[in-house]
Amino acid sequence: MPIFKPFRGIRPSEDYVDKFPTHPLDNFTQEEIDKKAQEDSSYIQMIKPYVVSKSKDIDRNLRKIRTNFEELLDDKKLVQDNSSYYLYEQVLPNKSVFRGLLGLVSVEDFRNGKIKKHESTLTQRKEKLAYYLDKVNLQAEPVLLTYLANPKIELLMNHEEKNVPIMNYVSDNGTRHKIWRIDNRLKMMQYKEVLEQIDSFYIADGHHRIGSTALNAQNHQNKNKKHNGTEHYNFVYSFLVSNQSIKIHDYNRLLEDLNGLTEAEFLKKVEHNFLIHEKGETPYYPSQKFHISMYLGGKFYSLHVKYELRKKQSEFNDLDHFLLEEFILKDILGIEDPKTTDKITYIKGNSNIEGINLIKEKVDSGKYKVGFGIYPVSFNDLLKVSDKNIKMPPKCTYIEPKLVTALLMYDMKQ
Repeated sequence: MPIFKPFRGIRPSEDYVDKFPTHPLDNFTQEEIDKKAQEDSSYIQMIKPYVVSKSKDIDRNLRKIRTNFEELLDDKKLVQDNSSYYLYEQVLPNKSVFRGLLGLVSVEDFRNGKIKKHESTLTQRKEKLAYYLDKVNLQAEPVLLTYLANPKIELLMNHEEKNVPIMNYVSDNGTRHKIWRIDNRLKMMQYKEVLEQIDSFYIADGHHRIGSTALNAQNHQNKNKKHNGTEHYNFVYSFLVSNQSIKIHDYNRLLEDLNGLTEAEFLKKVEHNFLIHEKGETPYYPSQKFHISMYLGGKFYSLHVKYELRKKQSEFNDLDHFLLEEFILKDILGIEDPKTTDKITYIKGNSNIEGINLIKEKVDSGKYKVGFGIYPVSFNDLLKVSDKNIKMPPKCTYIEPKLVTALLMYDMKQ
């Protein structure tokens, strides 16, 4: 079973809890980041030397972030707890609730397959994040991990929620965030005992974060002759949620051209592996796996994967995203490597017709020629591809809960 251990969390003090945390940086434009970097005692202001500075001295900029962090600790704007587990809950404006535990997992468990992945990572991005960690020694956003629900863990969390949280605030998007600190020795032993019954954790979101932490740990291990695996750099700040507290939405595709084909020629080629049903102007949301929505030439179509193809692929990779990639994007549209092409635009859905209407809007604008709406990957399929060590195509899953940066942080120096 993988390790899941408590840690000394660092969080904004009560006066700064509504100022310090932020949404992940890739949610903002550079102009928005520049503006937020001016806000006093915010996380973005803390990392301002890296995200705003015009200095090309990267090492100096990163050292300044560490200095800023330590000054916030000295000024009591950030506080560090004793070793604890944390129960974290999000309540969205639509009343959806996501909850789980914050703690640390081991890079060794990631390396040996006890923490399973379903995406490949980009080497350059991983190296950049590892370099950042080496200089700043701070993890501010957890990796999202999941597992098959355990009733004993659910019961422990139900009991904990009867206590007063150490954090309870509403972010600017209307989501309520609650955190309970679990530092009672008996309670921590109870959590440890039930968590040890879980065979595997699965990465839901954060493949690059866990990959870069593992790379940073390897770099330190290579230099540390006394390495024993307990050093702070060997652990990854993580949010562990069960399959009862995760939502996988559709991630859809837009293409700018038909690889020189007319619409009629394109449809004829698609017919080789898919049954095509014209839906006209009625938006079509795929009702199940092996059904794909397509919008082309002002009309919606349903594409049903032919039984022969499904049977042929069942032992390998039968995800709709993979079938679309292999038998339409590659075979017909000539896109050899979706990871490197600029011909595909990915757009997030929300598991209903709104995402399909967005495809129509984008294609009707004239910028795109065809759009595909794909039924969300099921939790069981997520586990299956992870267990088989199959790598999904890029952008297959848009997963909730979406995490907040710097709500709670892990200091790798401690």
